[in-house]
Amino acid sequence: MEKDANTNLLDNAIEAIYVLRRDGARIHSITNTVAQNFTANVLLACNTKPSMTANPDEVEAFTSRADALHINLGTLNKNRIHAIEKSIEVANLRSMPILLDPVMAHVSPLRAKFAAKIMDRTTIIRGNVHEIKTLGIEKEPKTCVVMTGEQDYALHETISIAVKNGHPIMAKIIATGCALGALITALASKSSCPVSASIAGLIWFGIAGEIAAVKIQSPGSFAPHFIDALYEVDLDIIRNKARLS
Repeated sequence: MEKDANTNLLDNAIEAIYVLRRDGARIHSITNTVAQNFTANVLLACNTKPSMTANPDEVEAFTSRADALHINLGTLNKNRIHAIEKSIEVANLRSMPILLDPVMAHVSPLRAKFAAKIMDRTTIIRGNVHEIKTLGIEKEPKTCVVMTGEQDYALHETISIAVKNGHPIMAKIIATGCALGALITALASKSSCPVSASIAGLIWFGIAGEIAAVKIQSPGSFAPHFIDALYEVDLDIIRNKARLS
């Protein structure tokens, strides 16, 4: 994209971070059991209150209180499928943003089929390159796609933005991708542009990872430094360190 267009997207991304920090948000996150604790701590550090029940008998009540819905297909089972379907119905009725994370869809035919069934009712889809390619949405997607890996991308129709922030050690920490999806979900409730919300999550997350990585020597001590960095990092630092192309 042209430089001015990238600058506008970055401006909108920084604004979304500012508004989330100022006003807060509430999201309902049906995420996998491995990721729940880390994801909740990440969200709280970013002024977002999560609810995480996957009980089909109560998800409608919790989703109706939220500003956005985060769906993660890890540890999928029949109850979670039912809960996700009920939550999406509520979220669509309330016109709230929905982010889908099709975890391991390239391995599980069940997950791939279910993701394909619901993805047209979502606002943003976040996955790694294998998951995104399994769904066939890596080229000019109609829904905003965040494709993560050694280099991350925000894709929507003819827009393709590469985000080059982050650190390799983040790949050695469980649930970083899951928590990123949850943070983008919260930011999507503060921006009318899903691409800007996606970029906001990618740069905030990636820069916090860079800050945390210089303070540690091994993965075990990464999480607390990372959460501190999410909470503390200044918006000017995020803007200056953001690497988009």
